[in-house]
Formats: sequence, structure tokens, C-alpha cells
Amino acid sequence: MIRPLALALCLGLAGCQGPQPYVAESTPIPPAPTNVQHAPDMSAYPAAPLDFSRYQRWSWKSAPAGTASVTPESLQEMVSGALDQRGLRPAPSGSQGDVQVTADARLETRTRQVYDSYGTYYGQGLYGRGYGLGGQVPLARNYEEQVMLVRIALFDSATGRQVWSNQAEARSSGSQAERADAMREAVRRALDDYPPR
Repeated sequence: MIRPLALALCLGLAGCQGPQPYVAESTPIPPAPTNVQHAPDMSAYPAAPLDFSRYQRWSWKSAPAGTASVTPESLQEMVSGALDQRGLRPAPSGSQGDVQVTADARLETRTRQVYDSYGTYYGQGLYGRGYGLGGQVPLARNYEEQVMLVRIALFDSATGRQVWSNQAEARSSGSQAERADAMREAVRRALDDYPPR
């Protein structure tokens, strides 16, 4: 047993005595060019945060269009009131505000699915007689509901770029008064995020 082990060890050591077949060869890295100016790539950095406090006055970029369920005047009035609550004042007539506003509203029908699960039962039967075991029965119900969807966008007057936009929705019922309440709620929700923090 010792002889085969000693023979294997001697052969392994003899194999280590030979020359290394792998030789490291590479070309050197060329020197950096001296005539190139290295300007930072600004597209790799995030844009500077926008200062929303400089927007004090607003004007309409385009007047909102009406739909079958919403009049343009009511949408203008609701958006104007909500912007006023956020500290933006309307620009004097005939002048352009710091920011221009677009708004649109539409009524959409959505399908909502509600799951009810009737629970399990395990225990003693009625009046203490016998035992019972039950399982869950899931029940899915589909409802169609109408929602008022409002989208508001703000554009910088100097550059014409969009600086902020949001949309929100609120459930609406069939009557005109309830639709107006849903639109008011959707406008409020859409502007909850202005100015961004």
C-alpha cells in the first residue's frame, strides 16, 4: 500500500519540475491622448430639481373641452379654484402666466371585482351532538361603475416644456350633481401632489 502511494507522489513531484507552458504576454496600454478635453457627460446626471416656487401666476394653454357629462365652464371653475388653493393665482387678462395649464375630464366605465369568502367551520354540531367540518367557498362579483377621470398638466411658459402632470379619478353616479361632485373630488386628488415635495 505504501509503494503505490509513494510512486504516485514521486510522479506528481516530477511533473512539477517541468517548464511552465503558460506564458503571460500582452501589449502595453497606449497612453491617453493629450489633445482631448474631458468635459463631464451631463446626460449621465439627474436633472436639477425644479423650483416650483417661481411659478406664481397661471393661464390656460388651451381651454378645456367639454364632454357629454362635463361642461368646459364647470371644469375651468373647479381647476381654477383648486390652483388657487395651491397658491397659484390667475394671470391678469391679456397676459401670459408663469405656467400654462391644460385640463381634460372624461367619464369612463370600469369593471370592479369583489371577492367574498364564506369561512371554514370545524367544531361541535348543533346542541353538542356530532362534529362538523366545512370549507371555504369563494364568491366573485363583478360590478360596473362609472368614474370621472381628470388629467391636469402644467407647462413652463418660457420654455414650453411640461413641468408637472397628474391624473386622478373618483367614482361617479348617474345624476348630474353627483358627477359634478366626483369631478371636484378628482380635481382635488389630481392636485394633491402639487407642488411635488
